[in-house]
Order: sequence, then C-alpha cells, then structure tokens
Amino acid sequence: MRDGPDPEWDADQAVTHLFGAHYRPMVRLASLLLHERGLAEEIVQDAYVRLHARWHRLRDTDKALAYLRVTVVNGCRSALRHRKVVDAHLAASHPPPDVPSAEAGALDLLTQAAVVTAVRGLPARQREAIVLRYYADLSEAQMAEAMGVSRGAVKSHLSRGVAALRLTVERP
Repeated sequence: MRDGPDPEWDADQAVTHLFGAHYRPMVRLASLLLHERGLAEEIVQDAYVRLHARWHRLRDTDKALAYLRVTVVNGCRSALRHRKVVDAHLAASHPPPDVPSAEAGALDLLTQAAVVTAVRGLPARQREAIVLRYYADLSEAQMAEAMGVSRGAVKSHLSRGVAALRLTVERP
C-alpha cells in the first residue's frame, strides 16, 4: 500500500489522503515543538492549506509529506519567534498574572515525565533534532531537510541534545 498520494490525484484527493494519514502525527510534532496544542493544530492546518495551494507546483508528489513536515517545522519556528517578541513586550508593560493561564494547564499535561521537561529546556535546534529523531523517527537526511541544515549539523545538534538530556535526567 502506498503511503503518499497517487501521482494521478488532483490536489483535493492528495491533500485529503495526506490529511487522513498524517494529521495527528503532524499535530503531535508541532505540539512538542510549541508546547501548545491549539497553536500546533492551527500551524498544521495552515501547512495543509499551503500544500493544497502549491500542489500543482510540486515536482515530485512523493515528497509532499516532506514538504508538509518542513512547513510545520518552519511554522513552529515562526510562532516561537513571535511568542518571544510578544512575551518581551508584555513583560515590559504588564506584571505577570498571579493565576496560572490555560496555557499553563496545557503545559502541565505535557510535563508528566522528567524527560519531557528536560527536552523543553534544550536550545531550539537541539530540541527540534531530538523531537524529529526520537518522536517522529526520521532519518538524518529527513531531519536535515525538515530543519533546513546539513546532515553534519543534524548530527551535532542531536549529539549535543542527547548529552544535555543525559546530564539533566541523571542529576539527583
């Protein structure tokens, strides 16, 4: 059985197939990168809309899933940059609230294990490498494509991330 879309399908059929087969894993990937399920779903939905709009420009429809993954990772990066700017402006103009936000409740669900907490503390590129390798189970080549870096950089980010996690998790 074919994992990707049939080359004969139009954009509607292909994106519908990809949505049914890969929506949940894409949302989980984005959730792990963002720590916010609602925004993750929004980014993944936007990625599917972009894929549909650009379907006729894809040279190799077998790479549609890779295109989708790259779009999701890039959308998460943009959201994190935007969040950093918003947080900086809010911190400067408003004191932090005394009650936990809805986001804090969502984050509590993701922090049930020490490893998840440690992954969240990693630098962005190391976190992306860990999530793409050990959660999404991508090869180095697929990770390099999704992250927009060389395979050597992937190895470096992954090695440093694993070393940092080992130090954090093994602390008493």
